[in-house]
Amino acid sequence: MKPEVLALAAELSARGEPFVLATVVWRRAPSSGQPGATALITPDRAIHGWIGGACAEPTVIREGLRTLDDGEPKLLFLGTPEELEGHAREGVVTVPIACQSEGALEVYVEPVLPAPLVIVIGRSPVVDALAKMAVALGWRATVVDDGGSAGDHPGVTTVVDRLDLYAAGVTSASCVVVATQGHYDETALEAALASGAAYVGLVASDRRAESVLGYLRDRGADAEALARVHAPAGLDLGHLPTQDIAVAIMAELVQLRAAGALPVATVAEPVVHEEIDPVCHMTVAVADAHFQTAHEGRTYYFCSAGCLASFQEDPARYLTPAS
Repeated sequence: MKPEVLALAAELSARGEPFVLATVVWRRAPSSGQPGATALITPDRAIHGWIGGACAEPTVIREGLRTLDDGEPKLLFLGTPEELEGHAREGVVTVPIACQSEGALEVYVEPVLPAPLVIVIGRSPVVDALAKMAVALGWRATVVDDGGSAGDHPGVTTVVDRLDLYAAGVTSASCVVVATQGHYDETALEAALASGAAYVGLVASDRRAESVLGYLRDRGADAEALARVHAPAGLDLGHLPTQDIAVAIMAELVQLRAAGALPVATVAEPVVHEEIDPVCHMTVAVADAHFQTAHEGRTYYFCSAGCLASFQEDPARYLTPAS
């Protein structure tokens, strides 16, 4: 993998942005792709790197982005229509390419989805310990407050605004833990609920938690929203020192994720207008199409100049039901 692709992958991962890695694992000449060639594909259909020419690239982009929906990698076989059946097997997606070339490719496409994000509000030993523990487990962590030391730990981000959860990157798949230790529990919890995060937890004793929830209830907070609050946050591991509460909270988050109770960050596949090349039957993205022609009031799109020329020589050959 080229250094620039590695650097971009690291940058996107640090920002919590999804992408797809596509790697050529086999080729048959004269395909321009080479074994080991790797490209990075972003949700906007941009491709960084090289995996093949005009026939292979659009297909790899399309199939690669589809893996962001379910998070499952796949192996693509791109070859002539006649040889697809011989390569069909479980876990392999066969795609016909017929761009005046007898080449073929196998490309492994792997989705890279953002690691779960834990946003901790407050400034205390619990905040520091939870943020560092999340990073150690491969999660992302952001501390939101007007100060704090957790940001000094590698991998932990600090947002110097105690209630700006959107600057912290909150989404519907995030976990927000309020650990303000009585300083501004009510306003922090109110902001956490308004963010739409998948998990909202409050670090407090039973008595303190009921007081905070009661305060918000009296102010007209939605009963269903308040019922979502994990208070006290974390699994019941018995009486714990203050800093060890982070263990109970992280254990609860891991348990919920393993049970499928926390949503996995997904990416909506961009809406792309596609047409079928009437000559080779490849899928062509209209916005990226370089070859097109009008025939009897309809526009047809082609993957290559060769397919366009073949169509223009004898349109009826490719537009009959038999073809």
